[in-house]
This record gives sequence, C-alpha cells and structure tokens, in this order.
Amino acid sequence: MTLASRVCKAILLLPCLFILTTSLLAQEYGLQLYSLRNQFAQDVPGTMAKVKEMGFRNVEMAGTYGMQFPDVIKLLAQNKLNVVSFGTDFDRLEKAPQQVAEEARSYGAQFIVCFWIPHAENGFNVEDVDRAIAVFNNAAKIIASYGMLLCYHPHGYEFKRYQDGTLFDYLMKKLDQRYVYMEMDVFWIRQAGQDPLALLKKYPTRFVLMHLKDRKVGTSDSDNGHSDNEANVVLGTGDVGIAEIIREAKKLGIKHYFIEDESSNAEEQLPKSLAYLKSLQQ
Repeated sequence: MTLASRVCKAILLLPCLFILTTSLLAQEYGLQLYSLRNQFAQDVPGTMAKVKEMGFRNVEMAGTYGMQFPDVIKLLAQNKLNVVSFGTDFDRLEKAPQQVAEEARSYGAQFIVCFWIPHAENGFNVEDVDRAIAVFNNAAKIIASYGMLLCYHPHGYEFKRYQDGTLFDYLMKKLDQRYVYMEMDVFWIRQAGQDPLALLKKYPTRFVLMHLKDRKVGTSDSDNGHSDNEANVVLGTGDVGIAEIIREAKKLGIKHYFIEDESSNAEEQLPKSLAYLKSLQQ
C-alpha cells in the first residue's frame, strides 16, 4: 500500500475514531447508585432503567436492594450497566474478606470500596486508625489475589490533628501502598475544611476513584462525617471547585469518576450534573 493510500484510509477512519472517542468520553462518568436509594426502595427494575436512560453506563454498587445475585446481574445486563466498583462495609472486610472478594468479582468489579471506619460518635482516634490499617492491609492482599483493588473512602473525620499532621496522614503512611488505595469524595474532603486539589497533589498516586459531588455555597464545615443531605447541589453550582479538581485528577491518571447526589432532589439533579461534566469536555 502506498503512502498516499494509507493517508486516504486514515482520513476515512477519522469520523469513526471521533465517534468512538466521543462515546468513551460520554461514558467516563459513572453513577454511585446510592444516589437513587429512595427510588430503588420503591422500584428496583424501574430505577435501574432510569439509570440507563440518564446516560450512565458505569456504576458503583451500594447494595443489592434485597435481591438475589441472579436477579441483580440480570437487571444490570438488561440495562447495559457495568459494575466498576463494589461497596462493602468494614465488618465484612474484617471477618470475611474472601467472601467479599468473591461476591465483588461475580459482578465483574475492578474495585472494592469501604466507606466508613467504625468509631464512637465524634471520637475517631488513632486506635480506630490502627484497627483499620490492620483490616485494610489484610483484606487488600486477599482482594488483590482476585485481581481487584481495595479502596477506602474518607468522610472527613480522618482529618483530625495528629502528631505533625492528621490522622489521615498517619493512615496513608501505614497502609500498604502496594494494595490499598483511596476513593476521594470531593464533597467530604471540602466539608472537613480540606482542599481536595491540594490533597490530590500531596498524594498523587494514592487516589484511583473519585466521587463527584458539589456543596451548596454557604454550608458550614464539619469534620464528623455528617452533613445536611440537601447541601448536595448540581455539579458546578457549589463551592467545591469541580472543574479544577477534574483537570488535576485526569493529569494524575484517575480514570473512574462517579457522580453521587445524596439530596432529596437527586433524580432531578443528576442529569444536570452529567450535562455539566460533558460540557467540560467540549
């Protein structure tokens, strides 16, 4: 084939490549299904269909809504939804990590995420962190043997001062960097009075997943892992700085992002948030 023929063939392929690239970008942002927990409680099949209709293809699971595996996996397949991340709780990671790994793998997940470290109300301390370090390091090695990564999702209470930094810094220092990674929820980092952008730069290789969630302007900070759900607003309208965070996250190679909206208006806000994210790609 001559050079001229190759060039002509490449030109003919450009429209196809453009369509493929655009499609991949559109599917880059997934949904944390917890956002529609109230809707799932009423109608699982109908809500799963809504997730598809909104334009999502990748999801992070937050439970099975009382359904058995065959029924859940069938619904996911019918709606062409891909489970990237599988949520579990600390107790299961501590007592039955192999069972968690087997369950997550059955859904085709690449990541397992723990969202909370047990502790007394407003009393998170170094003993809680040490317990978590032991549980996460042990479970993560087992999970890695199944071809997946374990991530922890901070909620803000981890940023209490400790020694010359914070409990989060201590946690990051002691976790086995070969196996344990992080999912950043930008809302909760901001809620704790921290800067998500600065945290990404401080730990550029530790975050592999991200929850995209914006915070209503004027919301007061708190470092106890609790906040008014109605402080969750459409992405790009709050005080978190979503656009700049995404730019930095992509520079660092983070590939999986999940929109999460815990407000009572989630069903109405999610399409607007997805549209905002797509507008950043233009």
